[in-house]
Amino acid sequence: MANDSLWLAKKYPVLKPWDIDTLVQEFQRQDLDANKGLPQRKLFDAVKLVEPQREYDEVRNALKKISLSRPDMVDQDEFVEVIAILRQGDKSGGSGVGNAARAFEGITSERAYERRTILKSEQNTSSAHTINEDEREEFTNHINLALAGDSDIGYRLPINPHTMQLFDEARDGLILSKLINYSMPDTIDERVLNRGKRLSPFQITENNNVAINSAKAIGCSVVNIGSQDLAEGREHLVLGLVWQIIKKGLLANINIKLHPELYRLLEDGETLEDFLKLPPDMILLRWFNYHLAAAGWHRRVSNFSSDIKDSENYTVLLSQLVPTECTRAPLHERDLGERAEQMLQNADRIGCRRYVSPKTVVNGNPKLNLAFVAHLFNTHPCLEPLEDTGEHAELDDYLFHDQYDREARAFALWLNSLNVDPFVNYLFEDIKDGIVLLQAFDTIFPGSVNWKKVNTRRPLMRFKQIENTNMAVDLGQAHNFSLVGIQGADLTDGVPTLVLAVVWQLMRANILQTLASLSSHGQRVTDQDMVQWANRVAQTGGQAQPIRSFSDPALASGRFLLDVLNGMKPGVVDPQLVTPGRSDEDMKQNAKYAISIARKLGATIFLLPEDIVEVKPKMILTFIGSLMAIHHT
Repeated sequence: MANDSLWLAKKYPVLKPWDIDTLVQEFQRQDLDANKGLPQRKLFDAVKLVEPQREYDEVRNALKKISLSRPDMVDQDEFVEVIAILRQGDKSGGSGVGNAARAFEGITSERAYERRTILKSEQNTSSAHTINEDEREEFTNHINLALAGDSDIGYRLPINPHTMQLFDEARDGLILSKLINYSMPDTIDERVLNRGKRLSPFQITENNNVAINSAKAIGCSVVNIGSQDLAEGREHLVLGLVWQIIKKGLLANINIKLHPELYRLLEDGETLEDFLKLPPDMILLRWFNYHLAAAGWHRRVSNFSSDIKDSENYTVLLSQLVPTECTRAPLHERDLGERAEQMLQNADRIGCRRYVSPKTVVNGNPKLNLAFVAHLFNTHPCLEPLEDTGEHAELDDYLFHDQYDREARAFALWLNSLNVDPFVNYLFEDIKDGIVLLQAFDTIFPGSVNWKKVNTRRPLMRFKQIENTNMAVDLGQAHNFSLVGIQGADLTDGVPTLVLAVVWQLMRANILQTLASLSSHGQRVTDQDMVQWANRVAQTGGQAQPIRSFSDPALASGRFLLDVLNGMKPGVVDPQLVTPGRSDEDMKQNAKYAISIARKLGATIFLLPEDIVEVKPKMILTFIGSLMAIHHT
């Protein structure tokens, strides 16, 4: 040990041999793994034992300067190196992180610096990203509240919202997966998650696959985010994904099926169809304005930033929602910060002081203020129930005739996975100008679209939209799509069956093209080729009988798909968790289990358990196609 201390002292002159002896002794007292490594999550606590004055982010920044010999594990020499970096920072007048950030070109004032953190790449000093510290703090608070007491990760909470700890805790995929299920219940069958205090790099990758592919399945944009990015704690990517997941949950209830009383928000002359085309955040603004009008207030809001900075609209909204607890007294306060505080005290009286602070209200942070308003809607919608009259016949018709919903949802998610712009929220509306469809064609068949002939300057007149959708139909015909009787005008008009027919054939072409590119001979793959592949793999993975096609009734139990998955990776399916698949509930449990295992293996899956139970051939083809693709890679 003496020789080791002398060698380390020469390597790190800032440390004396007796300092190193103390550090080595303290390190060896820690709960190390079989290879004498300390889990990275426990590094801060170990450092605090010898350097009590250290802050979490200080230790974290020191660690980022080291190349670890094992992912997420710190060995003895690396522990000593962290301390050496911290001591060296002391000698040079601080860690340098804050000064470097202040000197970064994009920060023009002290006030701006206080609201963001600059993240510079150790490998590429010319690249940098910013994160908003207010958002990091509030999103961390949300996670602490949402996941408190969880049987798998409760011991890791609360996460300190004032540090970068969130990004380290999110590395193993567990917190992100749990957050997805909190926002959109039952998205992930948690039986597939790898749990425990010490996960291997492979287990972490599997968890991150589940998180990323499940985020895609609920409509998050995860282009350019991979499992390795999460495992490395890439702050700007993690924070962006966390916000998308939280936002999905906050806006999930802004749905006319869950709240038929939203029908009251229709404006004069507006049809239900037009109203349903609005994204949830626009409906939230409509709800806000509905209550401002009901309160007799002269102002309206059109955004979650500049229109709420002075807290006046918030004060009136709260007093309209719960007048017995929330008064308009804050309107008499001239100081904006103090007025925001008084308004939030009103919100606190009704249990809604969340997501924002006086500072983020006055600064007009759009994400946090949207979250605040969504929370108000979710807890105090305050819309009168609709009367049971024939006046709302179109709403009744909509609520009971939603046969296209599931396919439209899956196809919209698939289009978004291609990184189309704009993001597709409502399929039949968002493809009517043809631009999204043409982007999809150009992605699947590169160079097929002559963009000089495409009308791209929005908003487009109807005849310009039809020119684009006619071009999409022509491209489909050129690639042997079955489009008999379909014209561009049908797509612009949003005729459900015809829109679904075109988008389905695009999706199917994408799957078959991917499979052909991965095959050894490069030949076109047919549906029957996919069925035969599934039967071969299932035979090695279980006991299910072969299927004849993707409409085979035997698929409903989910057992065949589980056998395919087990054939791909023996042991990935726990037979104790597989039900006989006789009742509807048994079949649904198997289907949920199969979907989550597929995502764990890295497959992008957009179908729902109901699509398997009801044996929807198109959706099952996409499932098998995704499995084939990852199996070949």
